[in-house]
Amino acid sequence: MSAYILVLYYSRYGATRQLAERIAHGVDTVKGMEARLRGVPPVAAETQTAKPPVPDEGHPYCSEADLRDCAGLALGSPTRFGNMAAPLKHFLDNTTPLWLSGALAGKPAGVFTSSSSLHGGQETTLLSMMLPLLHHGMLISGLPSSETDLVTTSSGGTPYGPTHVAGAESNLPLSEEEARLAFALGKRLAEMAQKLAA
Repeated sequence: MSAYILVLYYSRYGATRQLAERIAHGVDTVKGMEARLRGVPPVAAETQTAKPPVPDEGHPYCSEADLRDCAGLALGSPTRFGNMAAPLKHFLDNTTPLWLSGALAGKPAGVFTSSSSLHGGQETTLLSMMLPLLHHGMLISGLPSSETDLVTTSSGGTPYGPTHVAGAESNLPLSEEEARLAFALGKRLAEMAQKLAA
């Protein structure tokens, strides 16, 4: 089994998924590494199964083994009042066995998000996703200023991680800058994972 970067995300309308797929493309350009795209199921309003164990469309749901065995992690969520979405938080809240075993300690990680507006809480959402990863002992990577799109973008993109402005209807495609920054994070995480393994 080859080494992989887990690109784990929740996406309600597909905007965050666009970023995830672009990050995966960046991972796949690094020889010896591959991307593994995984989602998380929505949370039920009542205490019952919200969705079947396999989604009708999109990427498979993440298992504990997917997360445990990854060489690195890219974690994504749409913004929810400046925070990660509940389904992703629920998934992370159930990773205590991995925390106890230290399975993720020392592995590289990055975060990404989308919002309907430019001031939709992107940076605080990215920071909220970093917190559980720090508790797991992961090594957080953002985007360096050598990524010139950080300076020129009028859409999404931050030093904390790639972002996307999806619009009020959540249907805008990635801008060229957003796509390049997402690609850059994927490539960066894959290269970091290789260096750390060596």
